[in-house]
Amino acid sequence: MEHLMEVHMILDRVIHQGMKKAVNITAKFRGDDGFHDRLLSYLNENLPFQIVRLTPLRRNVFIVRLSDGFQFVLKGYSSLRRLKIQEVFTQSLKKEGFPYTYSFYSFPKEHCLYFESQYFGFLEFLKRGEQPFFYDSKNNCQEGIQLLQRFHTVSEKLVGRYKTILPSFHLIDKWEERYRLFEQNISLISFFLQKEVIQDLLAWAEWSITGLKQEKNSLYAFPNVILHGDVAHHNFFRTSNGELLLIDFDLISIGPVISDYLQYANRILPFLNWSLQELTSFEQFRPYFNHHVFLYALVYPTDIFREWNRLVKEKSYNDNRKLRTVMELTLRQFEKRKDFYKEIEARINGGN
Repeated sequence: MEHLMEVHMILDRVIHQGMKKAVNITAKFRGDDGFHDRLLSYLNENLPFQIVRLTPLRRNVFIVRLSDGFQFVLKGYSSLRRLKIQEVFTQSLKKEGFPYTYSFYSFPKEHCLYFESQYFGFLEFLKRGEQPFFYDSKNNCQEGIQLLQRFHTVSEKLVGRYKTILPSFHLIDKWEERYRLFEQNISLISFFLQKEVIQDLLAWAEWSITGLKQEKNSLYAFPNVILHGDVAHHNFFRTSNGELLLIDFDLISIGPVISDYLQYANRILPFLNWSLQELTSFEQFRPYFNHHVFLYALVYPTDIFREWNRLVKEKSYNDNRKLRTVMELTLRQFEKRKDFYKEIEARINGGN
């Protein structure tokens, strides 16, 4: 209870102070042209140090270089609450024994940077190693899941403090919604995918969701942790000294620990050529294979649904590069994935 009150007090204080001192220049700079230059000008006007370079990494994320050579990362958030939750959560992780991530800087204390509907925070700059992290080797897959396991060991201790701050994660609800959206988009998707492929995808999803509902009690019997929520390879960061870090906690929520492992399995299975035997070789997955809920969930084509739904939402199907990427994701290992699903079904029906 004491820890929970502490987190609430920190959030309330920093949000209250930040809202009072935020500098909103949305009206001053309208439109999207010259965003980079406007942001640089704004930062130099409102920070107590001189910025000599502002390098974009991705949308609303920049590397900032000061005149003395010091660098940090500037990242925008859609609300002050989101920013402060990230600051406090990463601080909590390190305090409880998980040092494998970045830190937020607290400067400048006298301002809350608010630029064109984004609240900006200051993150530690990490020098990337020569060998970026990808799910392209079994050693990397193993190292990633070991780090994720360490994260869960610590994040489980933080559930009580954050249970009224973070949303709850409901796997079945999310996947049903993703399934419905894919169904709604079929009229467009059918221009690119054969009817038989779409039918297989829908059949796999229906079978998976039906099984998950039957095993719902088993799903929620697993310990609750703070889930990372996005265990894509780019959220594992290999530093210049070879250390692996876990970054970007924008999608954290509270839910059964199995949820992150399911997502991790889905991310590495393409590298494993959709081999059930290879997946069971990872020690961290073995206990879950004793539960039908894990097997049912492995069959759900969450990656394919996610990417097609995004493609339709963003109307990126006219972008040949993006369309080719989603088509390759869907079709390149389709037959191997089909065999994998048949093996899962046989394992469930055989009671093994």
